[in-house]
Amino acid sequence: MHKNRAILLTTALLAGLIGQAGAADPAVERGRYLVAVGGCNDCHTPGFAQHGEAVPEADRLVGGVVGFSGPWGVSYPANLRLQASASAEAEWMRRARAGGRPPMPWSALQAMTDEDLRAVYRYLRQLGPAGVAAPTAIAPGEPIPTPHFVFVPQPPTTTKLSAAR
Repeated sequence: MHKNRAILLTTALLAGLIGQAGAADPAVERGRYLVAVGGCNDCHTPGFAQHGEAVPEADRLVGGVVGFSGPWGVSYPANLRLQASASAEAEWMRRARAGGRPPMPWSALQAMTDEDLRAVYRYLRQLGPAGVAAPTAIAPGEPIPTPHFVFVPQPPTTTKLSAAR
């Protein structure tokens, strides 16, 4: 009798553990959501601006070689998956809070709660490492060997807009 009871208890315990292992981690799901609504894929996923959700999740957040140039020099969208894979959670959170070069909206990361930043980190870790590191930032005035968007304000044009719209 005790043997059967022990087998049933062990089976129930294992079934519960297996069920938990297969369940989605709420932090990972929250991170997925925050990355989506935060627009992270817009810059950190090549082709996302053109193709949106058609880009498979497995191909996202790997950074890019198209830079953003302005008075700060040239910055590149980082490979977030490699960064998260190579960093402990506390280190990654410190980096997210530290800020950096435009046009990355660092203030959005700085406004996130620790819980939200942990969720983004856990989502990135769940995706796993992929791709290669983004090019190193370039100082102002240095040659730019990659395609880049120019983020420099332009003066107003003298062309009048028509009143009819």
